Amino acid sequence: MLVRAVTAFIALPGLTGYLIPALIGIGTHQVAHHQLPAVVLIAIGTCVLVWSVREFYVTGRGTLAPWARPKRLVTTGPYRLTRNPMYLCVAFVLAGWCTLWDSTGLRIYALVTLCILFTRVLWLEERWVAREFGVQWDAYRARTPRWLL
Repeated sequence: MLVRAVTAFIALPGLTGYLIPALIGIGTHQVAHHQLPAVVLIAIGTCVLVWSVREFYVTGRGTLAPWARPKRLVTTGPYRLTRNPMYLCVAFVLAGWCTLWDSTGLRIYALVTLCILFTRVLWLEERWVAREFGVQWDAYRARTPRWLL
């Protein structure tokens, strides 16, 4: 299962939050700006993202991938504060890339990506979790915000 977890991390947030935006930023051929704030945003996003993925693997007995979902509802670690810490982390990482490069294309990519992720949460993931975990999900949803507020 560890191989599946690492593969899912590389395939999903690895591409969406790191490789694609880095390639867009590098493709601008601009000098990087605001390096320290950018690194801080990317580092915070990355650390909490790894922690969230670990919670899925250890507590949930699954991965972040739709093909190997957690078998248990994860409500520990960053999931105590928000139901979607991984997506918030990807938002932090994308904000870091946008801070690093002044690129309209990168800002558009980040906005479209975050809209897709938000829609995915609403239309797919929350429905699946509600079916899978029922009353346990209802209690968790009642006490934990979808994002941070």
